[in-house]
Amino acid sequence: MKMSLFIAVLSLGMSLASIAAADSNGLTVEEIVQKANHMALYQGRDGTGKVTMVITDRQGRTRQRQFNMLRKDDGDADQDQKYYVFFQRPADVRKMVFMVHKHAALTQDDDRWLYMPGLDLVKRIAASDKRTSFVGSDFLYEDISGRNPAEDTHEMVRMTDDYYVIRNVPKQPKTVEFAYYLAHIDRATLLPRKLEYFTKGDRLYRVVESSEIQSITAKENGKTVTYPTVTKSIARDLENGSTSEMTFSRVRYNVGLKESLFTERYLRRPPREAIR
Repeated sequence: MKMSLFIAVLSLGMSLASIAAADSNGLTVEEIVQKANHMALYQGRDGTGKVTMVITDRQGRTRQRQFNMLRKDDGDADQDQKYYVFFQRPADVRKMVFMVHKHAALTQDDDRWLYMPGLDLVKRIAASDKRTSFVGSDFLYEDISGRNPAEDTHEMVRMTDDYYVIRNVPKQPKTVEFAYYLAHIDRATLLPRKLEYFTKGDRLYRVVESSEIQSITAKENGKTVTYPTVTKSIARDLENGSTSEMTFSRVRYNVGLKESLFTERYLRRPPREAIR
């Protein structure tokens, strides 16, 4: 599922359940998935935010990361996007940059770069690495920019008073470590609230949860609008007992970010929009 962080969402594929199980608002499973994908990743034309990440191991020892995140959409059709992440703290990751050019077409892999200032090295992150740890946390690189909805098939498992629960199965299971995941989508906001990842033996091994939601106001086409926004997200690795929590602050939408900020020239020379 595609989420930002900040966190994660889903895709197409018409099952009998999706045809028959439209909800009370007349939404099919595919429509719910696409709307959840939009709410998680595509609200506003662009956005910025400050993130504090706390990583806690099974012994209770903690490490902290602080970074700024920029996001810009290409067009208005929930398609390609660009992300720029600039690390500020601690000292061992300061000035490190992670950048993504996300492509909606399944025929084109996302482009991912990691700049490591200590080595003055720009590294391309291979498509096969997108489900590896993001800077030593329990979040994955794919969690940051999201999973393409078209990579999975979807089936409504159940509806509760508060959530749609949708089972998502990868179309290419050899490319991922999970057999399927359950997405709990808030029926009121259509924001994904919890993702539960299972192995082939139906063993739950990983959970990503949006624990806090805030309403962020912004201007859109000259009008004041409100975007329900995840401001705290928690990833839990149930196998090793570690937990990572991301808290978002100073979230802003529709700030007018320039396309040029998301180019390789700014990996070594971060723009002021990413630093402040």
